[in-house]
Amino acid sequence: MKAVVYRRYGGPEVLETADVPDPRLGPESVLIDVKAVSVNPVDWQTAAGDLDSRFDVHFPVIPGWDVAGVVARTGPTVTGYAAGDEVFGYVRRDSIGPGTYAERVAAPVRTIARKPARLTWEQAAAVPVAGLTAYQSLVGVLAVSAEDTVLVQAAAGGVGTFAVQIARALGARVIGTASPRNHDYLRALGAEPVAYGPGLAGRVRALAPGGVTAVLDMYGGEPLRASVRLLADGAGTRVVSLADDGVRELGGTFVFARPSAGDLARLARLADDGRLVPEIARVLPLDEAAEAFRLSRSGHVRGKIVLTPAGGG
Repeated sequence: MKAVVYRRYGGPEVLETADVPDPRLGPESVLIDVKAVSVNPVDWQTAAGDLDSRFDVHFPVIPGWDVAGVVARTGPTVTGYAAGDEVFGYVRRDSIGPGTYAERVAAPVRTIARKPARLTWEQAAAVPVAGLTAYQSLVGVLAVSAEDTVLVQAAAGGVGTFAVQIARALGARVIGTASPRNHDYLRALGAEPVAYGPGLAGRVRALAPGGVTAVLDMYGGEPLRASVRLLADGAGTRVVSLADDGVRELGGTFVFARPSAGDLARLARLADDGRLVPEIARVLPLDEAAEAFRLSRSGHVRGKIVLTPAGGG
């Protein structure tokens, strides 16, 4: 099969399209004919070697954890899926090696759920990593409810757009940071936008004089510490950071999303209810993965970049 691989750490230039063997199918896995995959910053961060201290890495690596496609075959102990089922998933294992930028993917059933019927293949592929990161932060850690005012940093980004929609579905008020060009977009999602950068605290306080009750941080460092200072009295340290594990020293929680079939199914229900709509920035063929990395690294793309194998979409 065709797959994108890298054989050493580096930037987009290390990616190549290669013929590789079909993945082996474990007893609790399904073989997926891939329709679409999406690009996440963690993909190019991993290729650059940034996660080398956290994961064992086995070269050559096929990047990617997001996938949407059709079950072609099931392992011998699988009972919940059959050939022809449409699925999506966050196919992350305990080490870095075989990923999803390929024509076929072997996915443990714990990493997948049935594809939301309302979403296209491209939209479904855009959900798992970013959607689970937002869901597990807001629901699993922060326990957001209708009583909350949530500050979402980088609210127009890949995780941020899901976080805004999930928090709104939970009934919360959302204040979201973004560049002014994305403010109308955030308003359409139900958030109250503020510009990031110097003076952020004053702009947030103008909207929420008593402070916010929960924070989802995407930046770390000083922006994280400034966000913590915006928490209302009595809110404790209800802050999650996706960028800085030093948040634990501030009493908050560092989140790195985990595969969860149950959480994926809950996201699928939100999507089918019309309360979770992925924003697609670009759709490119799989063999243009290097260009997708460049676009993602630029930081100027709103929504998700999606790759499709030849004939996949």
